[in-house]
Amino acid sequence: MGTITGTGTNGGRVTTRRWEDGKVVEEDFALDEVSEHLGRDGTLVWVDLCEPDHAALRALAGELGLDPHAVEDAISSGERPKATRHAKHTFLTVYATELDADEDRGEPGSRESRLRTSRISAFVLPNGVITVRGSDHFDVAPVLERWNDDPELLRLGVGALVHGLLDTVVDGHFDTIQRLDDAIESLEDQLFDERGQTHAVQVRTYRLRKELVELRRVVLPMREVVNAVLRHRGELAERHTELDGFYDDLYDHVLRASEWTESLRDMITTIFETNLSLQDARLNTVMKKLTGWAAIIAVPTAVTGWFGQNVPYPGFAQPSGVLLSTTVILGGGGLLYAVFRRKGWI
Repeated sequence: MGTITGTGTNGGRVTTRRWEDGKVVEEDFALDEVSEHLGRDGTLVWVDLCEPDHAALRALAGELGLDPHAVEDAISSGERPKATRHAKHTFLTVYATELDADEDRGEPGSRESRLRTSRISAFVLPNGVITVRGSDHFDVAPVLERWNDDPELLRLGVGALVHGLLDTVVDGHFDTIQRLDDAIESLEDQLFDERGQTHAVQVRTYRLRKELVELRRVVLPMREVVNAVLRHRGELAERHTELDGFYDDLYDHVLRASEWTESLRDMITTIFETNLSLQDARLNTVMKKLTGWAAIIAVPTAVTGWFGQNVPYPGFAQPSGVLLSTTVILGGGGLLYAVFRRKGWI
């Protein structure tokens, strides 16, 4: 699969492909040929604009009659996942997700979120799809593999292209959710570790909550996106009932991802609350131990204080006695401090 590098102020990479009867017949054709190919019957066209030059995108939009508001949404930041029906096309915005490993960040104890999202916008036309990506973090190779692995499906029209794109994105959501689920299970083991790594648990809990909040923002709206695609499928091109089962399965996957995300949110909230309860329990245990030690120390303190050490003892009435008493006091206090410090009580 070749690429064409743009020459606009923002640069960019353009990939084009055309199918007829489910088979690839042309690749890497120029953008000025897109409208001609889209007008052919029995043809499917895919155009991918990665980090596009805004002027070139607007020129293409003007040639194809794309809605200017949709074009603005495709290049602006902060858009939420959505599907909008316009006069000549349907506009989609979805987010692919990926969770970096701790070692990728270089800081296993960092509070920085490891979740990386990549926005993909798509203009769905009667005979083709134009995708716009803000970066190359989302790899389109798996999408192409899905399309090329089932030529019979591509014969069913543009709905097959849209399904392959959305299905790949949702599968990425599942991979991210699974990794977060594994991280939460690992956190549960660390939570009940008797060594009491409280700070590490707190940092990981905070980071997971932050990542889940970010994930929910892109996963939950996917239900509305798929619903809108289902409603608008027959408005642009002929609706093939053979695709209904594929979209029903896609919607089921979206629901499962949403429910799984919500359950993880409940789990991390439970872990946070349990961690606070365990800290209170550990504090009570420490207080009981300190109280016991204080009671033990109080006995000789009371005796020596009552008698004022005015009975004969080694070094009585001698300077060495003062030094010996001071050494015992400092040594005993230092030993108790070392023990308590090692156990993390002080």
